[in-house]
Amino acid sequence: MEAAKHFISEEKGVASEEEAIAGARDIIAEWVSEDARVRSDLRSLFIREGLIYSKVVKGKEADGAKYENYFSISEPLAKAPSHRILAVFRGENEGFLRVSVKPDEERALALIDRHIVKAKTDISEEVQKAVDDSYDRLLQPSLETEVRKFYKEKADREAIAVFADNVRQLLLASPLGQKMVLAIDPGFRTGCKVVVLDPQGNLLHNETIYPHPPESKVKEALNKIDYLVEAYKVEAIAIGNGTAGRETEAFIKRIHFSRPVIALAVNESGASIYSASDVAREEFPDYDITVRGAVSIGRRLMDPLAELVKIDPKSIGVGQYQHDVDQNMLKEKLDETVMSAVNSVGVELNTASKQLLTYVSGIGPAMAQNIVEYRKEKGAFKARKDLMKVKRFGDKAFEQAAGFLRIKDSSNPLDASAVHPESYDIVEKMAKDLSCTVNDLIQNKELRSQIKPQNYITEKFGLPTINDILKELEKPGRDPREKFEMFEFDQNVHSMDDLIPGMELPGIVTNITKFGAFVDIGVHQDGLVHISQIADRFIADPSEVLKLNQKVKVRVLEVDKARKRINLSMRGVQ
Repeated sequence: MEAAKHFISEEKGVASEEEAIAGARDIIAEWVSEDARVRSDLRSLFIREGLIYSKVVKGKEADGAKYENYFSISEPLAKAPSHRILAVFRGENEGFLRVSVKPDEERALALIDRHIVKAKTDISEEVQKAVDDSYDRLLQPSLETEVRKFYKEKADREAIAVFADNVRQLLLASPLGQKMVLAIDPGFRTGCKVVVLDPQGNLLHNETIYPHPPESKVKEALNKIDYLVEAYKVEAIAIGNGTAGRETEAFIKRIHFSRPVIALAVNESGASIYSASDVAREEFPDYDITVRGAVSIGRRLMDPLAELVKIDPKSIGVGQYQHDVDQNMLKEKLDETVMSAVNSVGVELNTASKQLLTYVSGIGPAMAQNIVEYRKEKGAFKARKDLMKVKRFGDKAFEQAAGFLRIKDSSNPLDASAVHPESYDIVEKMAKDLSCTVNDLIQNKELRSQIKPQNYITEKFGLPTINDILKELEKPGRDPREKFEMFEFDQNVHSMDDLIPGMELPGIVTNITKFGAFVDIGVHQDGLVHISQIADRFIADPSEVLKLNQKVKVRVLEVDKARKRINLSMRGVQ
């Protein structure tokens, strides 16, 4: 205290020894907070041993009921799964939770002391107070912000990876293929919008039926559907799985058609987004959103990829807190995912929409528009090389895009395959060496078996490329998507009221997260199979066992009607 007397100065606003000492403590606190070694070691401690604390804001218990699981938790941040971190931060942003992140305070202060408090002296007590103040007032809040950001970004990356994988699986879902389809966008009060599509997805007919209350014009609706199926030789009926979906499915299954017709529920997530979009208005300027929505449901059955690319992937409904993650990172990853899916399947150049062409490698929106305009003005492309006639379609774009674009009626059979035009010479040489045509080579397995891949290796094309070419020649333009399979819900179960714990039901996986999978069992509310209930063995990630649209059998564990939650299990279910 004696030394502090020298710092008393009315001019500097220091009126007493106590104020002088307080000022010194503040200066030391600033030094400590700016010490690079202290900050580095503390940052490591926060990241390694930091705990995340979450408590409900007093008085918000009822309004924040959906965050009930986080009303009083503390756990090591390093071990907290990404979905929990994002959920807690969302609850905080919405004003229902009070969240903090910090390590054990004694450990943190001891770590600072190792750097700052070197020996016991007569001012050690004041230095210690300065250290404590530096940690509480400066270091802890600053490092909490840093570490929150670190774990938020980590959780974002994990959530985005899950979302992107789900989107990819949805895009690559099995297509029914080109068939005459009758599609229904179900509804009660407003009726069910019915459309008929030709095998190319063109709209042939639309109208509204009212088979459900309050209208209940069942006989009229039944006769109309029966007539349309017969008149248009319908092969499949697509029924949206939203409101009135199960009721409409049951209604359709009561009809005895005179021809074989399959009826299927179709996931309609995002169909309403599409129907109100500029893309839909451009496609169907003379029809309202209900017609557009029904068309989207039908097309989604025929070719999920071609239809889903018209919708912002965030609207498809297979994300894990996708609205809470970094939106730029999300968009970049999803664009990359869609492009990868489109390129893996390939695109029919003469029928692909502008939206589908946009995602082909090397094309983009402007070039896709130019291709569509060329088709309108000049007619169908006869060969891949005709792409060079498209406005601003140069060598670079051709090199990137040509291998993903197919022309099934081209005079050159390779134009319908994934073989890139720059490899045509190799295939032609193979055919020439066997004294046959390229067509013969594609159609004759015996001829292909005589090819020795090593004979066609060049500086530009190695053995893996040659083997890829030969594999493509076996099934040119083959679709990598799995074959379409039928699926039906239990016809005795239509709502949560029908569910009884212990019953086993067929279901379809609609969403996969790090903590489990959501399964549609046909009651308008997906059930959760927690990761611990997915398999009879330990799994670290649900995607080890499940994929989107997979048909599964589940057991009902618990039904909470008030919170609209259904807990399911796959363990021990045959």
